[in-house]
Amino acid sequence: MVESTATETAWSNWAGNQRGMATAVLRPSSVDEAVEQVRRAAETNERIRPVGSGHSFTPVAVSDGQRMELTRLAIDVRVDVDRRLVTVPAAMTLRGVNALLADHRLALPNLGDIDAQTVAGAISTGTHGTGAAYGGLATFVEALTLITGAGEVLRCSAEEHPEVFDAARVSLGSLGVLVEVTLRCVDAFVLLAHERPAALDAVLAQLPDLVDAHDHLEFFWFPYTERVQLKTNDRVPVDDRPLSRWRSWLDDDFLANTVFAGACRLGRAVPGLAPAISAISARALSERRYTGRSDTVFCSPRRVRFVEMEYALPRAALPEALEAVRHIVDGLPFKVLFPVEVRFAAADQIWLSHSYGRDSAYIALHQYVGMPYEPYFRAFEEVATELGGRPHWGKLHWRDAASLAPAYPRWHDFQSIRARLDPHRTFTTPHLTTLLT
Repeated sequence: MVESTATETAWSNWAGNQRGMATAVLRPSSVDEAVEQVRRAAETNERIRPVGSGHSFTPVAVSDGQRMELTRLAIDVRVDVDRRLVTVPAAMTLRGVNALLADHRLALPNLGDIDAQTVAGAISTGTHGTGAAYGGLATFVEALTLITGAGEVLRCSAEEHPEVFDAARVSLGSLGVLVEVTLRCVDAFVLLAHERPAALDAVLAQLPDLVDAHDHLEFFWFPYTERVQLKTNDRVPVDDRPLSRWRSWLDDDFLANTVFAGACRLGRAVPGLAPAISAISARALSERRYTGRSDTVFCSPRRVRFVEMEYALPRAALPEALEAVRHIVDGLPFKVLFPVEVRFAAADQIWLSHSYGRDSAYIALHQYVGMPYEPYFRAFEEVATELGGRPHWGKLHWRDAASLAPAYPRWHDFQSIRARLDPHRTFTTPHLTTLLT
């Protein structure tokens, strides 16, 4: 069904920095209906853009054609506990997947720090967590089904259409409409979280050993200080140190959201206070250890709005890149109110994955909404590009196809698959035209 009122067609992302107006909104209730909508669009030279929950900071979901929302699509959920496989609608959120798996005593091996994204959106943009032995969420995909630009329903896996599978797991929605995804899971597990303040130089000196010693490690550097908040998560057999409701509310809700939001508003109103605010924030987060179900430890509420850039770098380039970030921050004509996040991921073989063929360190820059950010992000992008960095597909960057092609060894193979699956460019957008041509 097509609905096209102005209220229906207007769209914005979570951060509010991307907005669009579709020509119509498609909400198919079956795969057959979605196929017919795609075929009709191809015949009439229309464009279709599948859209998830809007958690990308780029215009990746902004369309100059029809927007397709898949929340009404009837897809059977299938859980194979013995084989540790779950098949879900591509439009299901990670939060929904986590709850479903918990009911069957299963879990995803790794997660990022939010769970509001749809499965399709998360894998298509290369969403990842942290952990030297773990790839991004797309590496957990066992099979997927997509509707191609020719209106064909194609099921892909390592055994069926393996080249399409390697291209489609991270494809920015350019190859077709993902309708269902099969994820490989693990038995449910408990994490011991250890969060503590530390000195940046001390963390960097020990970093190789720290990364190897923990299942999952990340840290946040507070601009204008020498301090970081170091976070490790390790698998343990029992949930014997649960965080009290009071401490959870105090740290994750009140301090990390309510108080931090107030501090950001103050820093935006009086930028000269930013260094002091950053120093206070660095010391306000005290040490804590607790255990919990894996997804509840990985994922945290994020209610303070921001914009973000993130680059995947060869792991050996991290110290140089971080030093560059520190110099960039000090030289900006405005202040930075958010900490800089550092995470790690294992190499994979997904063609457009940020970690294709190499172990990666990720550096993420954030800025509070309403604050200037482009000179900050662009300056780091120049450094990251020179170091062989690849931009996160769902986060702000200014790269184009000519710049990106040398960074991805299978770039031209991806283009060949795209030309075959979407010959009429039914799924392209202005943003994808810049990125992929």
